[in-house]
Amino acid sequence: MTAPPETTLEEKVAFLASPASYRPQPPEVATKETHMSWVFLAGDRAYKLKKPVRASFLDFTTLDAREKDCREELRLNRRFAEDVYLGVAPLTRSAAGRLSIDGEGLPIDWLVVMRRLPRDRMLDSAIEAGVVGRIEATSVAERLAEFYKRAEPADIAPDAYVANFLEEHAQNKAVLTAPQFDLDGARVAEILRFVEHMLRDGNELLKARVESRRIVEGHGDLRPEHVCLGDPPMLIDCLEFNRRMRLVDPVDELTYLGLECSLLGADWIAPLLLDVYRERSGDAPSPEIIAFYRAYRACLRARLSLIHILEHDRRKPEKWLPLARRYLERAAPERVTPDLAARS
Repeated sequence: MTAPPETTLEEKVAFLASPASYRPQPPEVATKETHMSWVFLAGDRAYKLKKPVRASFLDFTTLDAREKDCREELRLNRRFAEDVYLGVAPLTRSAAGRLSIDGEGLPIDWLVVMRRLPRDRMLDSAIEAGVVGRIEATSVAERLAEFYKRAEPADIAPDAYVANFLEEHAQNKAVLTAPQFDLDGARVAEILRFVEHMLRDGNELLKARVESRRIVEGHGDLRPEHVCLGDPPMLIDCLEFNRRMRLVDPVDELTYLGLECSLLGADWIAPLLLDVYRERSGDAPSPEIIAFYRAYRACLRARLSLIHILEHDRRKPEKWLPLARRYLERAAPERVTPDLAARS
């Protein structure tokens, strides 16, 4: 007896993109593709399907691995938005070959099921519409500060913490200095020099963050599009597939969110996030640490922007090159380099 053919990703996407696949049936299904997933917005629900991809930091090529990651995504995101992450559902195929969501037959894949959030209440949309005020931003900052205050210190050694930055910085440097991108060489060299100075001569400042038990298991990808304004604010789409990438200094994560808000035109949010954190935590990070995290994150985000061109057949260079330059413009290491040099 011939085994039935394996269901392709294209077949799964086509099924989930059809309104007839859902009960109750929505009038339409909006789809969104990312590097690692497909998301289907159907009525008041959102369904996420993992792609069977492999990278240096993840492997989703097996059904078991995708199920495990879906359940981990559910567990981790419920820390920030319990009533948004509703569950994990199997995508099934019957003996007759019919696909269903949690229907007859064996699972052929797994879906994270979420409550759909209003797009206009996501922080990035609200910033672009000019409707974010100090009250909303402070509420987000307070929500994050309370989370970090309750979080257990991470089990990471000071040397390992610095080593993680060294590893990522080497990749940042290789991409940002590639001649094909024609970036501002002097500006890139200045930023890279500052980051390297901190990792070499200022690494005791970074190690002290670990020794003072400030590193926690955080969100891992805290961008404005992952923040929903509300009472209370909610955070979604944490980085679930790699724990090491979630082990962060709250100051790093808040600086990252502030950098992304700045890129959208809301420069005032970055200092507010850190001011609220200082007040709630009693932690007073040095200007050098804040500047390092900002410069490092700017380099990382610039690199990830350029990788779109390297790995996707030069897809939309008119988008990614200017975006990389905008990140580098906001790194601003020159403000603290002399102070750090004086300390060294």
